[in-house]
Amino acid sequence: MAGRGPAASPTRSRTRDAKRREAEMTKLEDDGDLRGFPLPAGVLPDDDAWHPMTIQWWDVWRRSAQAQSMLDSDWQFLLDTALLHHIMWSRGRWEFASEVRLRVAKHGATQEDRMRLRMQIDTPGDKKPARAEASGSVTNIASRRARLTG
Repeated sequence: MAGRGPAASPTRSRTRDAKRREAEMTKLEDDGDLRGFPLPAGVLPDDDAWHPMTIQWWDVWRRSAQAQSMLDSDWQFLLDTALLHHIMWSRGRWEFASEVRLRVAKHGATQEDRMRLRMQIDTPGDKKPARAEASGSVTNIASRRARLTG
């Protein structure tokens, strides 16, 4: 079975010396900005158009928080992966699915992959709302109890 074993734990179970201290998490904030480049035309054989699922997949990567840290070489690697994704969906060549999965894992596609890469993505919905102030219509429990027991 392919893979690299279980995801890394966010905390280490053993202490390390100063040189081998625990690696810091890379923190990225999901801002939804469009990065990278659109899927290029004319690169598929037989003047084929990109499969709709591949176009959707590519746009998800372009809007991902991981795209903030991607270099040109990363985008080229992902473009090669997009070709495999296109063949998988357009021709039903599902044997490419494992290769696509391994390739996108290098960019942190799943939560497990991001833990392994020590990557943390904060989304606007993750932020805890500010604590609500006590409303004037809410009474404390002691006064309520006193009224009920008379």
